[in-house]
Amino acid sequence: MTHQHQELADLATRHPLEVAGSVELAVLTRSGMVESRHIGAAAVVDADGTLVRSLGDASASIYPRSCMKPFQALTVLRSGVSLDGPQAVLATASHAGTERHQRVVLDMLARIDATEADLLCPVDWPFDRETARAAAEPRRLTMNCSGKHAGFLLACADNGWDPARYDDLDHPLQAAVRATVEDSLGEHVDQIGIDGCGAPVFALTLAGLAGGIGRLVHSATTNADPDAGHLARAVFSDAWAIDGPGRANTVTIDELGVFAKLGTEGVMVMGTRAGLGVAVKVLDGNLRAGTLTALHLLVAEGAVDAAAAQRVLDRILDPVLGAGHPVGAVLPGAGLLVA
Repeated sequence: MTHQHQELADLATRHPLEVAGSVELAVLTRSGMVESRHIGAAAVVDADGTLVRSLGDASASIYPRSCMKPFQALTVLRSGVSLDGPQAVLATASHAGTERHQRVVLDMLARIDATEADLLCPVDWPFDRETARAAAEPRRLTMNCSGKHAGFLLACADNGWDPARYDDLDHPLQAAVRATVEDSLGEHVDQIGIDGCGAPVFALTLAGLAGGIGRLVHSATTNADPDAGHLARAVFSDAWAIDGPGRANTVTIDELGVFAKLGTEGVMVMGTRAGLGVAVKVLDGNLRAGTLTALHLLVAEGAVDAAAAQRVLDRILDPVLGAGHPVGAVLPGAGLLVA
């Protein structure tokens, strides 16, 4: 079979993740009984691109949602835009909307004399509760994707592309994003949706996503892809910018030295400097099982210390309370325990 014919065959067998392809990833217990169960699938891919572990159907397609942001930011860098420090991180962030995050986005816009009104993302309240309480109204600036959209505007300015329609599927920027995604993951896009921020989102397999994120983060050490290495090192240096103080991704990166990026609807990716990549999709869309599953898999592969991973989970998982006292916990599910 020729390479082209193999690609067509692979596309013909692509399918979404379903219940039948899912396993139990996590459970929530209350007063000695399991109250909730989260099913889904996951993939672990090593630096050589080998699928070393899978839970459920790792060949299933999912929308990666904000887990696609590292590849969107990589596209901006490859387009010629210079992004350093927190500006590079904001381009790949689902940020909490704090004043510090807002200042970085405004600095990005100021580089090309753009304003908040030029962002095509919708208005939203900040994720950060304190900032949201002080906010008078939802804004584009405080929407968690505003840094990504500021990066898109910078790419348009540097390349002479129309900034008023950068989120259109046929825009040169989005064509470049698709090329970056397909190159980074080694698979073709067969399904395209519209993400919550308005930009296109491409359906990808869990195995492909895990391999792509692993290679991107591995470049922080090898510099095999200088732009990817630059992006990953920026995230490791300024982890506050990718999420927010005390939030799951920031805590995971700072405490464990592991690249972590969440996506809404229960998607999570993690990558190590050694090139191990993990992708998780929780089928019911709940986010609380994502970090637990990814860290459990990294511990199982010897990439993360078990005690250190548990300390992170103790910090980021909401406690299960009754009358203000602990009465349960979020724990690995049966499908995860056999991994």
